[in-house]
Amino acid sequence: MKIASLTEGITYNEEKPQITLLLKTETTKEIRIAFKKGQLMKAHKAPFPIVVEIFEGEIEFGVNGVKNILKKGALIALDADVPHDLKGLEDAIVRLSISIADKVKRVENVTNL
Repeated sequence: MKIASLTEGITYNEEKPQITLLLKTETTKEIRIAFKKGQLMKAHKAPFPIVVEIFEGEIEFGVNGVKNILKKGALIALDADVPHDLKGLEDAIVRLSISIADKVKRVENVTNL
């Protein structure tokens, strides 16, 4: 059994979204992305399917250039290699589920684009 919290120990980075690995299972890595209003993750692709949950706040989630406004409670699933971008429309906590074969460093690098 593994336990993690999306809200405990949360920190925000004033310059870019804050990426935190919360837990790792046999099949996934669960990551928290803490956005300050206006912060971006520019267009990128994931090498494996992903699931994104908006736990708190509101983001703009672009998929292939189409902008979607996602609010608290929304879920979105993407297949591998689908271009997407994120922007915090307000302070937001986002949960990202990635394949165990994917790397947290890849997600961190997206914030450096």
